[in-house]
Amino acid sequence: MRDHPFTYACLKQQTYLAPPYALVPLRGQDIFDIKRWRNAQMDILRQNTPLTDEMQKQYFESVIIPSFAEQTPSQILFSFLCDGLCIGYGGLVHISWTSKRAEVSFLVDPQRMEKADLYERDFSAFLQLIKQAAFTELHLHRLFTETFAIRPKHIEVLEKQNFIYEGRMKEHVVINGLFIDSIMHGCIHYA
Repeated sequence: MRDHPFTYACLKQQTYLAPPYALVPLRGQDIFDIKRWRNAQMDILRQNTPLTDEMQKQYFESVIIPSFAEQTPSQILFSFLCDGLCIGYGGLVHISWTSKRAEVSFLVDPQRMEKADLYERDFSAFLQLIKQAAFTELHLHRLFTETFAIRPKHIEVLEKQNFIYEGRMKEHVVINGLFIDSIMHGCIHYA
């Protein structure tokens, strides 16, 4: 796996800072931690089967690396650092450049997620940084999220960070054999 830093052609600024936090273009050295975190939290993701090292490496090489050179990639993913260590990842996915919107994606080390105060600090910082990239640099107009209703703390943080409740998709997903609602939030940039 190549560990040299990648840069996004669509971004003038590659690093977004809110010390001790930083967003940097997704690093190859972080992908296996991300795989482990994704596999441990499949019930909150749109992921049905565990990822293998080979699957993760193949995805990074065939999807992520080519996106760095694109002027209008369909997703922009970042390693999320705290004091220089990768604690999570996320970014802008399902980007519609013509409609100037993107879905926010975020996942953190499950040990950090289990600590409510720490998770709130981490997620709040991430949202502030991703809004900076989306609104200030990329000039997007709208960000949105879909959160499964089993995540009240996640929803609370979104709303504290000015993501407005927009609706509920009733019994939208099956998690552990139960039908669970999906909660939609949005954040519009008014320049």
